[in-house]
Amino acid sequence: MITKEATELAPAPVHETPEPPRSVKRRRAWDEVPRWHIYLPLSIYLVFTLIPFYWILLFALRPAGSTSLVPWPITFDHFEKVWTQRAFGTYFENSVYVGLATLVMTTLVALAGGYALARFDFKVKNAFMLALLCSQFVPGALLLVPLFEIFAELNMINSLGSVIIAETVFQLPLSMILISNFIKNVPYSLEEAAWVDGCNRMTAFRIVVLPLLRPGLIAVGSFAFVHSWNHFLFALMFLNNQDKQTIPVGLNTLMSADSVDLGALAAGGIIAAVPVVIVFAFIQKWLITGFSAGAVKG
Repeated sequence: MITKEATELAPAPVHETPEPPRSVKRRRAWDEVPRWHIYLPLSIYLVFTLIPFYWILLFALRPAGSTSLVPWPITFDHFEKVWTQRAFGTYFENSVYVGLATLVMTTLVALAGGYALARFDFKVKNAFMLALLCSQFVPGALLLVPLFEIFAELNMINSLGSVIIAETVFQLPLSMILISNFIKNVPYSLEEAAWVDGCNRMTAFRIVVLPLLRPGLIAVGSFAFVHSWNHFLFALMFLNNQDKQTIPVGLNTLMSADSVDLGALAAGGIIAAVPVVIVFAFIQKWLITGFSAGAVKG
């Protein structure tokens, strides 16, 4: 027999709210948009993006004098012409040398400067950061005359070293800012733990911090390489001999006031673009990670 006291002490029944059926999902705004509203603009944009590339391939692969819209029969005469007769092999070697040297110098100097900005406090730090940012608004063409005078005094005109130094100097501000922001995202306690274990600052940086900076270093290095590979102005002004010129200047030699060899120009453009496309295809993941992490304020 249930007593009155037991009834009062018994827990009250819990009324559970029935769950909505699984088939009912929360509707989002973009779910109501017809798919063709999304795919149609993207398709139009893709067509306008791919047409110039197809046009370059068309002129590079079809025979000279042909007006066909399909590259058939396919010929590689234009590639052979620009590589042998137009000395594009030499231009390619010079561009690789300038690009790799700029990559190494920019990465090393930006790594040292970025570490100083991220880990040390000094009186003119804010002013120095402001100067780095303001330097991005100065066009390279504005400094051509003073740079030419400096390199002439140093007997570096018609030397690939002048182009490498100029490219490195103009890449350093942005690269240093990116590296410093990336280092700020590395916990300072990791370095302190390495110091406690007996490492000095250089050893702790090399063992602990440097491996974590790989995406940032790849992003900075690739940006420096691509910019120096495609830059035309410095190579045009500081290099005189044909055996010292780079690919952008070589492409300019294919155009004259009277005529333009479209087949050779298209083949040269493909030769210039393919290495960069291959590099970006392999480092795409690291590049996106590096730029996104370096853009975050530490």
